[in-house]
Amino acid sequence: MTESPNLLVTVIAFLLLLGPLVVVHELGHYLVARLFGVKSDVFSVGFGKELWGWTDKRGTRWKLSALPLGGYVQFAGDWNAISVPDEALARMSEEERAYTFHAKPLWQRSLIVLAGPLTNLVFAVLIFAAFNLAFGKVVATSEIAQFTEGSPAQEAGLKVGDRIVAVDGDAISNFMDIPAHVVPYPGKMVTISVEREGQAIEVPVRIAEAVETDRFGNEARIGRIGIYAGKASLVSVGAVEAVALGFDQSIGIMRMMATGIAQIFAGERSIRELGGPIKIAKYSGEQLSLGWAQFVSFAALISINLAFINLLPIPALDGGHLAFYAAEAVRRKPLGLRSQEWAYRTGLALVLALMLFVTINDLASLPVFGG
Repeated sequence: MTESPNLLVTVIAFLLLLGPLVVVHELGHYLVARLFGVKSDVFSVGFGKELWGWTDKRGTRWKLSALPLGGYVQFAGDWNAISVPDEALARMSEEERAYTFHAKPLWQRSLIVLAGPLTNLVFAVLIFAAFNLAFGKVVATSEIAQFTEGSPAQEAGLKVGDRIVAVDGDAISNFMDIPAHVVPYPGKMVTISVEREGQAIEVPVRIAEAVETDRFGNEARIGRIGIYAGKASLVSVGAVEAVALGFDQSIGIMRMMATGIAQIFAGERSIRELGGPIKIAKYSGEQLSLGWAQFVSFAALISINLAFINLLPIPALDGGHLAFYAAEAVRRKPLGLRSQEWAYRTGLALVLALMLFVTINDLASLPVFGG
């Protein structure tokens, strides 16, 4: 087992991870807003007290704030950082209102809000694309070459030489496509379609539960069916295919995140598997200690995580704004300001409660507290 990095490395890694990801997210909002002629009053990395900043010629205050757990862009006409309209908006002249976020048509406001999570997703796609372009893609036949001891697949009747063609009806052409249908689903029954001596056979398999431990002692509950592929090879890809693969990889990770959340709500996974800033900091330090390639790959994973979380339909998050805009599109008028403000306060309380819970969860998992 590898010893975890010291506190200084962990803190530096966390700042190197979260800082750029926050900037990328908020730049998405800022650039699309600027494209549509919306003035930004504040661009903040972090929350709370300003530590350092400057004001550009457009009047935007760019600042670094004390609490490095996110950031925001405050547009002209906003009362606060979550775009609740300022009461002074009604007293502005038509010329002043033209530069505010709330004066823009619904589709422009929606794109401005959507731009943050999408930029995080694009950032991850580009990272994966760069790795794909540099190293190629792993290709392995979907033919079973070997079983592990006590393999659920072997016990179900699969044999060496069987070529897996589908899992639960989803086509399989590369062995590397199989884990996405297995790893997130311990305990689930799946139907594996194979080709054996020219015949098509369907076999129900029970997915076994396994606890995988990395070199730092971190444990993860995963699904296994106990099969190995034959010889795998790295195949070079061009730029277009590299980006397409990066997009598929990113969407696949988002699907796994959604599956994990659904399993927690269904009671199939422990809520203790949720992680917060302390756990992210711990993992970021560990990944940085393994090298820049591992750290950048981890940054792509967290960038997708930020995109996914921000798209949840919770007031105070980007997804909450989009939910309000969807209601506005249906009603053909916005919700009342008081309703929006209470919804934002409720959403913010929910987010803060979740942050508190995952932080306590993180602390409980640390060795010093017996985790």
